[in-house]
Amino acid sequence: MKNKSKIFACFLLIASFSPMVFGQTASPATSNKNKTLLVFFDGLRPDYITEQQMPNLFAFRKKASTGERHHSVFPTVTRVNAASYSTGSYPGTHGILGNAVYFPEVDKNKSINTSHGDLSKVMSAISGPLLTAVTLGEVLESAGEKMMVFSSGTTGQAFLQNYKISGGAIINPGLILPDSFKTQVLADIGPVATEGSEDENRHKWITDGLVKYSLSKEAPLVSAIWFSDPDGAAHEKGIGSDEAVNAIKFVDAQFGRILDTLNARGLAEQYNIIISTDHGFVTHSGKQDLTEFLIKAGFKKDKESDDVVVADGLIYVKDRNEETIEKIVVALHKEEWVGAVFTKAYKPGSTKGWLEGTFSFDAIHFNHPKRTGDILVSPQWNNEKNTNGFAGADFALGVAGHGGSSPHEITIALTAFGPDIKKLATTNLPTSNVDIAPTILAIYGLPIPKEMDGRVISELLKKPGQSPGKVVEETLVSEVKYPWGTYKLTLYFTTLGKYRYFNFSRAERR
Repeated sequence: MKNKSKIFACFLLIASFSPMVFGQTASPATSNKNKTLLVFFDGLRPDYITEQQMPNLFAFRKKASTGERHHSVFPTVTRVNAASYSTGSYPGTHGILGNAVYFPEVDKNKSINTSHGDLSKVMSAISGPLLTAVTLGEVLESAGEKMMVFSSGTTGQAFLQNYKISGGAIINPGLILPDSFKTQVLADIGPVATEGSEDENRHKWITDGLVKYSLSKEAPLVSAIWFSDPDGAAHEKGIGSDEAVNAIKFVDAQFGRILDTLNARGLAEQYNIIISTDHGFVTHSGKQDLTEFLIKAGFKKDKESDDVVVADGLIYVKDRNEETIEKIVVALHKEEWVGAVFTKAYKPGSTKGWLEGTFSFDAIHFNHPKRTGDILVSPQWNNEKNTNGFAGADFALGVAGHGGSSPHEITIALTAFGPDIKKLATTNLPTSNVDIAPTILAIYGLPIPKEMDGRVISELLKKPGQSPGKVVEETLVSEVKYPWGTYKLTLYFTTLGKYRYFNFSRAERR
């Protein structure tokens, strides 16, 4: 009898995430509400969206509303932006500061990656939550709603979109949560195909999952699908390469499948679709690794030493030794491959860094009270075109990528269409990935947590909203003179009422 009870309990747990029970357990209110679908194309530059490369998204944008001044969150890397959209907050609030992060509780000698496995180690080692901000999924759960995440990218990127699961699920080729849902998923859509292109198989598989679980009247209120291309192909082969173009076309075709399914099921008028990306892309031409530079300059003993630890472009100096920090900044200012340099604030809340020639972490929404390091370095950039005619390059290592503070990485596209969104509206007010969660909550009249830094993009919604305020273009300049010359750093912002959007930086030496 006891075994039968265990079997029955297990059946209920698995069934609670099956598509049948998604429909059966959905409240009448949920079934009658319009759904919202977020679509992220990883590394999507606005100039990728052409009729030849992305016919489905190109046609969709022609009938949709758009944000012409949409921003990636800096640092312009994937895990930062996944956490930023899911919490509606900046890294200084949510606490994920890069694709690599430093938690001395896990490893005091070096940074760690941000896979699901690595993030699980962090969660076990620290006191308090992984994200120090409330997620969209949590707010939906408190209202009796669910969010499902579908991702063909890294497990960490998928996890950060809804890391507490919050009554929903995550479907990723390397991570299905909750664990009890895995058997059901594999039974419904099968494993990822092994013949042909691995990346294309992953994109198709998550689209199969979305079609199965999230395109129906009984689907969760909010779903998100994140395609890891064109990012992956561009990293490896370069912007505009045949491989990158083919990847763009393939994920666009999957988006076409989503639209076709909604039309075939008579659901097109019941879905809000919001499209964004995590960052833009630039060509890389760098030859200097930051860690190796610090070792060669005598600031760091070796790659495993804890005197100075590097996590992406963020530098942690042991005991926050001010003399060492200053010497490192002085050395960085002289290097042609170094662009913007940020430090702690001159005084609490100030945009001025405590060292000349730097701006503060506060200026770029990066000053987390417990996790921020001592120096943040962004590579120098320029407007040079690559062999395929795409402008934007910097001195980072590799073929092509992102993470810097150039407009080619920060400026991204925003597209929205659906029953709760104005038709063919265009906003020239600044927007950001942190604005997505508050906007979705506003659509459903749900409370917006005070931790959320973003605003409601009310100018694109049918529901009336408050004016966000006056637009002001702001320029900050800091410079310092050395025996070799002058280092000058300029930051460009757009301020909208109480909201400040970081547009890009420019570093000059003369």
